[in-house]
Amino acid sequence: MAGDSRLERLKAMREQAHQGGGQRRIDAQHEKGKLTARERLGLLLDPGSFYEIDEFVIHRATGFGMEEQHYLGDGVVTGWGTIDGRLVYVFAQDFTVMGGSLGQAHGAKICKVMDLAMKNGAPLIGINDSGGARIQEGVDSLWAYGEIFTRNTLASGVIPQISVIMGPCAGGAVYSPAITDFVFMVEGTSHMFITGPAVIKAVTREEVTQEELGGAMAHNVKSGVAHFAAPDEETCLAQVRRLLSFLPQNNVEDPPRVVPTDNPQRMDEALDTIVPDDPGKPYDMKEIIARVVDDGEFMEVHEHFAQNLIVGFARLDGYPVGIVAQQPMVLAGVIDIDASDKGARFIRFCDCFNIPLVTFCDTPGYMPGVAQEHGGIIRHGAKMLYAYAEATVPKVAVITRKAYGGAYIVMSSKHLRGDINLAWPSAEIAVMGPEGAVNVVFSRDLEAAEDKEARRAELIQEYRDKFANPYVAAARGYLDAVIAPHETRPRLIQSLRMLENKRDSLPPKKHGNIPL
Repeated sequence: MAGDSRLERLKAMREQAHQGGGQRRIDAQHEKGKLTARERLGLLLDPGSFYEIDEFVIHRATGFGMEEQHYLGDGVVTGWGTIDGRLVYVFAQDFTVMGGSLGQAHGAKICKVMDLAMKNGAPLIGINDSGGARIQEGVDSLWAYGEIFTRNTLASGVIPQISVIMGPCAGGAVYSPAITDFVFMVEGTSHMFITGPAVIKAVTREEVTQEELGGAMAHNVKSGVAHFAAPDEETCLAQVRRLLSFLPQNNVEDPPRVVPTDNPQRMDEALDTIVPDDPGKPYDMKEIIARVVDDGEFMEVHEHFAQNLIVGFARLDGYPVGIVAQQPMVLAGVIDIDASDKGARFIRFCDCFNIPLVTFCDTPGYMPGVAQEHGGIIRHGAKMLYAYAEATVPKVAVITRKAYGGAYIVMSSKHLRGDINLAWPSAEIAVMGPEGAVNVVFSRDLEAAEDKEARRAELIQEYRDKFANPYVAAARGYLDAVIAPHETRPRLIQSLRMLENKRDSLPPKKHGNIPL
């Protein structure tokens, strides 16, 4: 009988823990279009795979009314489960319990699951829905944030870290997601900011709404803090599951291969005519990517930010690859400050986790202008150069059209330890574009010409024929091959197969000093 009563007590305590802050607050969460912490984990993880830890933890604070605020779990659900059968560690803040505020016990629970993820080499997914530091716990809540930030930093490049923002995330709380690899947000209900609209109005007199200041699209389009935006929580969690399908468990494992359904020898004749004859006309690089990768499946990262550069994940013959490409449809594919930051971070992530890099280059160069120079285009542009040169994963590049000056060098060129460098016949590789080169080199000739425009056109064509083509670079060995566009898919796959056992290294050092 005593055993029965003990089991009944356990059952009652579990039911209490699963109720969070109570039915009234759960209903309020649903009215906002938000799910509870446990409902979110139910959608994220494989059915029946979740194992919870620290279910009965309560806060240890006294004073300021905290004696009456003892909720089992202390506002965060932690544990592990599986996604597509693969182990992941998770925590989900529970807004129904004291607004999901972070105190000492709450933070210690998160730290424990982070430590388990590191020890066992599995991804960590954090679902953030919190009012911030628990004021009543004072410096103990700040201790908790510091401990979490330290673990985020130590785990960086060791295990994939994913932050899912599903409510408020303000003040110091935003720095944990900022350190992690990918940030997901939900339109209308996710908000991230250092200081809210009220404080901004008081200090700077600027008036702004929460959504304008720190909503999903604000951070996906303008700041680049977030990588993905979803219309609702269900879609967001499905995106997280999809992302993980491309990623390895940790930095010593290879990314997971799937059995391919797309013929590795498939060629697409449409690629032969996709690049316009007129070098000034744009085309959609995403169409090239879709026609080359397995089944046209491409998961774009940072889709709404710095759209002149495309980054994301795809598969070639079932193997995950990271794609980096210019988008000629936006700013002619020029490299600017935001594109440099976007590309460098993605390249370094792929290098951390053994994901080969496939680059498609079509860029006229770095963005000119006073704003870009004073904004630090030199420093920012160097980040992407640094990232490519530092990367030791297999690196295969295809020049589809323009590759001028420093932008040619930075886009995984042979000179930055690129492994295989290919070009289409439409490629133009030169120090600068024909128009600019003619103006510099033949300025006196043009001044003396009777018909300046006719002479300029003649010299531009002469320059293009002699220099702005792939054959000069191929003759020097800077390109490994000039290929027909329809051959691109099988050539990439064969190159990656050849590089499967690539070994490369960096000089012994604590770490480099990337120009942040």
